[in-house]
Amino acid sequence: MRIFCIGDVVSAAGRDMLFKHIEDLKYKKNIDLCIANGENASHGHGMARASYLEMCRAGVDGFTMGNHTWNTKEIIPILENEENVIRPINFHPSCPGSGAMILTSKSGARIGVINTAGRVFMDQCHVSPFEITAEKAAELKKKTDAVIVDFHAEATSEKQAMGYFLDGLAGAVFGTHTHVQTADERILPKGTGYITDLGMTGPAESVLGMNYEVIVNRFVTGMPQKFEIAAGTAQLNGCIFELDDKTGLCTGIERVFIRNDR
Repeated sequence: MRIFCIGDVVSAAGRDMLFKHIEDLKYKKNIDLCIANGENASHGHGMARASYLEMCRAGVDGFTMGNHTWNTKEIIPILENEENVIRPINFHPSCPGSGAMILTSKSGARIGVINTAGRVFMDQCHVSPFEITAEKAAELKKKTDAVIVDFHAEATSEKQAMGYFLDGLAGAVFGTHTHVQTADERILPKGTGYITDLGMTGPAESVLGMNYEVIVNRFVTGMPQKFEIAAGTAQLNGCIFELDDKTGLCTGIERVFIRNDR
């Protein structure tokens, strides 16, 4: 089975790239299931219902979130009522929604998906992401064909540690949050497919999806300035994990980087 995991979708530019490329990639790459991080899908902050429905129409089967989960109030009924959207599992138990879900691929395979968040340079987590994620992965592995994990975290060291911590338990562990795709995709010693960060699906000539002139000016002058979504060229970042039908572990991994000017 082949699972396509898409990096943080940012604004209309990112959503447009989904419409332009997902169905074609599903056909050409024989994709069984498509997952995207949607926490920046609406104007770069949060995921409103209109954006959620739009991305579903584009071909995304399931969504993970992150530290911007609560940026729009519309996410609360989505998390409470939709079975294909999850938020980090290590948020406080009182938070709406769930940190894990089971999706069915086009071939009928049951895929467990876990969303978890890092603690290094981030402060929304109620507990460590490590034990709670491993416990849920072990639970899901008993009733699914494979388990994949979106680790929404800032520090590369924390992400790499999570990869090795879950090696042999999860079929794939992929990082999100930084909006910068890494080139370290590989299969770990016990069979888990890993990449430190999937990257970003959104404005390419930007700083993390924002107008780079605004960001540069903030760094140079130290003065506050309102963020603006960048215009122009867009990109789609992600990774395709090929998982064994019997073991659920990774047998192949392919990084995806598409720009609409190429």
